[in-house]
Amino acid sequence: MSRTAIFPKDEQFMRLALREAVAAGEHGDVPVGAVVVHDGEVVGTGRNERELRGDPTAHAELLALRAAALSLGGWRLPGAVLYVTLEPCPMCAGAIQQARIARTVYGAPDQKLGAAGSVINILGDPRLLHRVEVQGGVLAGESLSVLQRFFDERR
Repeated sequence: MSRTAIFPKDEQFMRLALREAVAAGEHGDVPVGAVVVHDGEVVGTGRNERELRGDPTAHAELLALRAAALSLGGWRLPGAVLYVTLEPCPMCAGAIQQARIARTVYGAPDQKLGAAGSVINILGDPRLLHRVEVQGGVLAGESLSVLQRFFDERR
């Protein structure tokens, strides 16, 4: 995980992603939320909807990227920042890279599937076409708490 400065708006946008995460948990999906910001404005949001849609690709990040692409009129999202409550998995990291996201900010690290430095580092691999600036740990405690509550309720 790269360590870059936490910008003043990072917590504000991560709180929006946390709201999306809570909404995902309310319909039985693992509570992960994502928000895409471009020029200081939210252009896409998403929450895990794998259970809701019966779709293994319905991760919060992918849904937020799709919404942002529709909003901005194209699949390339240079200059955009993705906020997500859990470190992206390899599938999502690949999509983030392909969308040319400038920066990804995540809450809790994922020690089992994290692809932004915890397990592997797709977003920062110098062999790949595009590298994404990464900031982890923004509101990590709150992000982890939402996940823990969800799984505790199911045990």
